[in-house]
Amino acid sequence: MQKLTQIITLSVALTVISGCSYVGVYKRDIPQGNLITQEMVSQLQPGMTQEQVTYVMGRPLLEAPFDASQWDYVFRLDKAYGDVEQRRVTLTFDPQGRLINIEQEGDLSKPLPLEGESSMGPATEGVDPMDALPEESTQIRPPASVQPTQQP
Repeated sequence: MQKLTQIITLSVALTVISGCSYVGVYKRDIPQGNLITQEMVSQLQPGMTQEQVTYVMGRPLLEAPFDASQWDYVFRLDKAYGDVEQRRVTLTFDPQGRLINIEQEGDLSKPLPLEGESSMGPATEGVDPMDALPEESTQIRPPASVQPTQQP
C-alpha cells in the first residue's frame, strides 16, 4: 500500500511539474487600431476636407453612427510584459465637411516599439510585389545556332 501511495504521489508531482514552467509563457505585443504619430497629426490643419484628412490619417476607426462630423482615431498597444499605451485623436468637421477641431490624448511624440519590416507576415502597404521577382528574366530563348526563317 505504501508503494502504491509513493507511485501515485510521484505521478501527480511529475504531471504538475511538466505542465508548469518557471521560465514563463511567451507573450507578444498586441497593437490595435489606427497607428497615430505626431507627424501625421502635425499635417492636419483646420479647413481641410474629409478627403484630405483621409489621405493623411487613413480611414477612422470610429465614426459617429448618426453624425459623420466626428472621427476618432484610436491606437492601443498592449505590451506583453508592460503597460498598455493608448493614443487617441478626435477630429470634428463642420456641416460642409471641413476640419474645425483636433483633440488628442496620449503621448504622440515618443516612438512606438513596433516590430520592424524584417518580421514574418504579410507585406506592408506600399511595398511593390514586383520587387520580390528575380532580377533576370526567366523567358525561354532559342539557342544562338537557330536562325529565324524568312518568309517570302
